[in-house]
Amino acid sequence: MKFSSDFSQNINEFKNALHTDRCFDVVYRTTEIGGKKCCLFFVDGMTKDEVLLRMLQIFQAVKPEDMPADAHGFSKKLIPYGEIGLVCQQSQAITQLLSGITCLFIEGYDTCLTIDCRTYPARSVSEPEKDKVMRGSRDGFVETLIFNTALIRRRIRDPKLIMEIMNAGESSHTDIAICYMKDRVDEKLLEMIKKRISNLKVDALTMNQESLAECIYPHKWYNPFPKFKFTERPDATAACILEGNIAILVDNSPSAMVLPSSIFDIIEEADDYYFPPITGTYLRLSRMSISLLTLILTPLWLVLLQNPGSIPPWLDFIRLSEPPHVPVFYQLLLLEFAIDGLRLAAINTPSMLTTPLSVIAGIVLGEYSVKSGWFSSETMLYMAFVTVANYSQASFELGYALKFMRILILILTALFNWYGFWGGIILSLCAVIFNKTIAGKSYIYPLIPFHLNEIKKRILRPRLPHTEK
Repeated sequence: MKFSSDFSQNINEFKNALHTDRCFDVVYRTTEIGGKKCCLFFVDGMTKDEVLLRMLQIFQAVKPEDMPADAHGFSKKLIPYGEIGLVCQQSQAITQLLSGITCLFIEGYDTCLTIDCRTYPARSVSEPEKDKVMRGSRDGFVETLIFNTALIRRRIRDPKLIMEIMNAGESSHTDIAICYMKDRVDEKLLEMIKKRISNLKVDALTMNQESLAECIYPHKWYNPFPKFKFTERPDATAACILEGNIAILVDNSPSAMVLPSSIFDIIEEADDYYFPPITGTYLRLSRMSISLLTLILTPLWLVLLQNPGSIPPWLDFIRLSEPPHVPVFYQLLLLEFAIDGLRLAAINTPSMLTTPLSVIAGIVLGEYSVKSGWFSSETMLYMAFVTVANYSQASFELGYALKFMRILILILTALFNWYGFWGGIILSLCAVIFNKTIAGKSYIYPLIPFHLNEIKKRILRPRLPHTEK
């Protein structure tokens, strides 16, 4: 519905739509500008009070003869502020108001003037808890979209960096920023992403980027390997954009969603590039090897215990020192779930109790669980390695994908022995090989299709562009 020239009608309809008689935080202020009635609407706590005060002081000094005939002239001559807009539709004005923008109605004008003097409660741009680096930048994304785009702009000072704004959600109207380099992005993929976002029919993106990811790529949800790379680091996001990828930022989410992403993109970390090539290569190869070990270590140990004759003499130390009271398979399965229980407990434990509860958990669940006969010390050792090694890479999604595949291999190994072990390995490989990126390309490129030079870049950390001859 469009606004009319009737000031009282516009104000009454706006008040009714916003339920100002019930919503204490939706504030309106009626005053005069140049002898004409006016009304300011804003959301308390989302407006810069000093800017609003300065605006009111300027408006009070306007004389009747200085009043322009329309809202466009008023915005150009009498509002000394940078971010001013004109809105004719009531629904658009309400959406902007609820996002923090101040709305101004003036008697005789059939247009609402929007003044973007909003501010959001925000935490500092400190280093992310998960994506930490040993050397490099210590800033990270926050929950405010405009701060996140500024962190990327600070690193890429190129007019070809495009940041398009969209929104999704019938109720939430969540802002979504699509960031890319104009001359490097895959245009077909970009158009597909924009089309999918514009066609979203959802009430709200309640879980921010995860809700968006499940909406724009609903296929193969049963495959646990991640389809997107998530990072809370502006430097990593800027590097991905410069490589031709698309970064999607969602308001209220302190991370960027990078696409398209292959398994090699997800394994990469910023530390690989903050150190010299030889050190970065070592870190990358170590991460890949440890990730592979977390997948096959406990299933391989289980299948060797089930076939003692297959254990070579130099591996005799992996045998159990004492006969187990609980079968090893059930021990491993119980510990897989117990570790997740401890992880959830650690998240929900108040910080002041973390240390004493960690000591209690270490003593009770470690030493006494072995003495009581529930678990063997060897089982505890191998599961402890798997748990710690799982944190060697930053992606939670990849860590859980490896966990699910490991449990699958354990179950198949327990049921079918060597056949089950190799069958589980093959199923895990198929889950990776037949997974696709959102662009429909191979998840394990450059292995399929094979590209030798790209393989070298993915496995061996290349020299940075400014050091190439």
